[in-house]
Amino acid sequence: MATKQKPNAQSYHYDAIVIGTGPGGEGVAMQLAKAGKKVAVVERYEAVGGGCTHWGTIPSKALRHSVSRLIEYNSSPLFADNHLSKSLTFSDIMSHASGVVKSQTRLRSSFYDRNRVTLFHGEASFVDSHTLEITRKDGSKDTVTAGQIAIATGSRPYCPKDIDFNHPRIYNSDTILSLDHDPKSIIIYGAGVIGSEYASIFRGLGVKVDLVNMRDRLLSFLDDEISDALSYHLWNNGVLIRHNETYSSVEASDDSVILNLASGKRMRADCLLFANGRTGNTDTLKLENIGLKADGRGQLKVNENYQTDVDNVFAVGDVIGYPSLASAAYNQGRFAAEAMLGIKTHSALVEDIPSGIYTIPEISSVGKTEQELTAAKVPYEVGRAQFKHLARAQIASTQTGSLKILFHRETKEILGIHCFGERASEIVHIGQAIMQQKGEGNTIDYFVNTTFNYPTMAEAYRVAAINGLNRIF
Repeated sequence: MATKQKPNAQSYHYDAIVIGTGPGGEGVAMQLAKAGKKVAVVERYEAVGGGCTHWGTIPSKALRHSVSRLIEYNSSPLFADNHLSKSLTFSDIMSHASGVVKSQTRLRSSFYDRNRVTLFHGEASFVDSHTLEITRKDGSKDTVTAGQIAIATGSRPYCPKDIDFNHPRIYNSDTILSLDHDPKSIIIYGAGVIGSEYASIFRGLGVKVDLVNMRDRLLSFLDDEISDALSYHLWNNGVLIRHNETYSSVEASDDSVILNLASGKRMRADCLLFANGRTGNTDTLKLENIGLKADGRGQLKVNENYQTDVDNVFAVGDVIGYPSLASAAYNQGRFAAEAMLGIKTHSALVEDIPSGIYTIPEISSVGKTEQELTAAKVPYEVGRAQFKHLARAQIASTQTGSLKILFHRETKEILGIHCFGERASEIVHIGQAIMQQKGEGNTIDYFVNTTFNYPTMAEAYRVAAINGLNRIF
């Protein structure tokens, strides 16, 4: 366990205090501790790791993995037993996810211990720009001071006040993990990353899914072809998607939920998952005591060094908004720590942030989309590889999906990588690594001239590169 202060201690001083132990907070704390600074972290819950470990990335991806394997099992003729499909309930597979969460919590806790970072459990709030009051569960308080403070408090699901989230059939993206019954149908309101991922998970469990999208297409920040592929795949698997819809009210009873849409439609299901955005956890920090104010979504404004308008107070992760990714938050934490140490930050490293969307199949991309390049009038070309043509995909029965490489017609510089299919979030990093190279190292020729293991999914890069180069005349 990490070092804990005696309960009767009243005042401490640290070089830095970090509020929150998610990826962003961990990045700040570890970087500062390794630089020899005296660091403390404040965590409101009993275990470290933040929302990423306990309610977000880790449990939802563990759930997704289990469901994906279930689909793979049921679709393989090798495992057909009397032509009966194996089934699991949501609570069945939560036991696996819970084990992963416990393992991650133990690991992350050991980081603070061996780097001699002091851990406080309680709710932090500002007294002034150098002082925090920490309120424990029993009501006792500590006052701690530091030269610098980093806010890494993460976010929580946005829950409008006109919906009763205490009702046992209405969930948000955190409370859905406590689902203990076996719904036959679910309405998911919000078709962003979280909503799309859970639509895949529940449909994979055989649950009837209605996905309500406020926009005119799914995940509009993606390359259009990839967005269209996801829409088709969900539709083909039986998900009913309703675009350009907003809710007017929600009615809940003992056995069902009715969602009334502004368009006049009424939808009924066993339960509702409301997954329409998130709010930064800044409302209990008493920011007014240091002259800071969060926006309507609880987010803080920072400069290129992740510094707020208060010189010694920094913020990273979900509380600063885009891109709201665990991977980016950790790097933001490291770069904020560098700024706190007076070192020039490496913020350029996160300009091309890869996105990983854990639908079934996965989606991952890095760099520009076709619509962005078209709008900028960049002369680009496209190279594609269909997974169904790869020997490794045929062996593994993961033939759904493709890899797309966007590159400059004249310089052959790689401009974007977009992947849809099993292991997409792993495959994309090969292209990302080459994109980061300078000069001639960042061209599509690399994939043609490099020998890939055979059979592998990585071979898709060679196939796509040749396909693209064949389009140049």
